[in-house]
Amino acid sequence: MYTKHAWHVATAALICAAPFGLAHSASAPAAFPTKPITIIVGYAAGGGNDVLARVVGERMASNMGQPVIIENRPGVASIIGANVVAKAKPDGYTLLWGASGPISFNPALYSKLSYKPEDFTPVSLAATFPLVLLTQANNPAKTVKELVDFSIKSPEKANYGASAASFQLVSELFNSKTGGKFTRIPYKGSNESVAAVMAGDVTMTLVDPGPASTALQGNRAKALAVTSAERMADYPNVPTLSELGIDLKVELWSGVLAPAGTPEPIIRKLEQEIARAVADPEVKKRIQALGMVPTSNTSAEFTKIIQQEVPLWKKVAKENNISAD
Repeated sequence: MYTKHAWHVATAALICAAPFGLAHSASAPAAFPTKPITIIVGYAAGGGNDVLARVVGERMASNMGQPVIIENRPGVASIIGANVVAKAKPDGYTLLWGASGPISFNPALYSKLSYKPEDFTPVSLAATFPLVLLTQANNPAKTVKELVDFSIKSPEKANYGASAASFQLVSELFNSKTGGKFTRIPYKGSNESVAAVMAGDVTMTLVDPGPASTALQGNRAKALAVTSAERMADYPNVPTLSELGIDLKVELWSGVLAPAGTPEPIIRKLEQEIARAVADPEVKKRIQALGMVPTSNTSAEFTKIIQQEVPLWKKVAKENNISAD
């Protein structure tokens, strides 16, 4: 099994006391699976989560001897796909390829969701990724402190690019933790946010490693920090925010969730198969090529992550009046 990747969120996170979507204790079928498994992806084909689901699903199918069908149900911040799985029969044959967005961020952003996190039993993570703090290559600020000081002295000139509400929430948490005065400028995608940084249209962006890499390789932007607990292997000279004394550790994730009530033996079997797939050297290589860290964990560990994240992002959204309604 791939070594469990250390998981952190900002220490302001509160632990939910309410029970999550626990697995049902009923016995699983003697053999599982005995027919194809469908994994619902709430994003369009060709995107990072879709590619990741197909890479892991392909290896799971090979290992289990049953097809794993990837079904795309894109739209509305992945709400459509999540809703399908929340209402599916809890037998292990319909699963959600979940991400931080629909599970941890959407409850903070939508006052009325057709599902709730407790409608799922988390099975296992498959990959995580931190965010990279980018600014223009010729920006005078050489450190995060200098960049934040600039925003405090000249708030009318300081802003950040965010392509989705989830990135906005992380950026506002950054403002809260540093005293920064960066104002949001919305963009349609991460690539657009990075392009705006390179052009000097925005002061900074907190973005996933994939879009950041092209700009960094071309020396058109510079990375001042990463949001992970440890430095990234690809950027060993870039400090973490924690190293700089900023109490903010955030890593976004992708993983598999089952409908609440799925029998515990089936959850255990799926948990083991995801770990086995992610541990495969070729699978790990393909995940790393997406700018992600291959990882796996237990259902209990995955559940705890979500229980920490949901109240944190609800708090940030409320304090900053952020809503997707």
